[in-house]
Amino acid sequence: MNPLSVQALATKITPSENMRVKPAEVQESFSNMLKSAINEVNNAQVKSDILTEKLANGENVQLHDVMIASQKASIMLETTLQVRNKVVEAYQSIMNMQI
Repeated sequence: MNPLSVQALATKITPSENMRVKPAEVQESFSNMLKSAINEVNNAQVKSDILTEKLANGENVQLHDVMIASQKASIMLETTLQVRNKVVEAYQSIMNMQI
């Protein structure tokens, strides 16, 4: 995920002092951000798979391009998993709070 897109989204969903934002709008923005992030990870995985297949078939593709795409996809997936783990951990902490 592009850090600039996260920053742009944060400024988009952060209410200014004189503006009220409805919870549904924030939820929709957050949902759209998650969907786009997952789509970016998926696109990186697909690109890596395509380049790997082209290399295996002997097509004109550079090895370093394949390796870079593979590492990018791997890092993006690992980051996504770590974010998911933190969200699940936060949810479990909230659910275990005593009221």
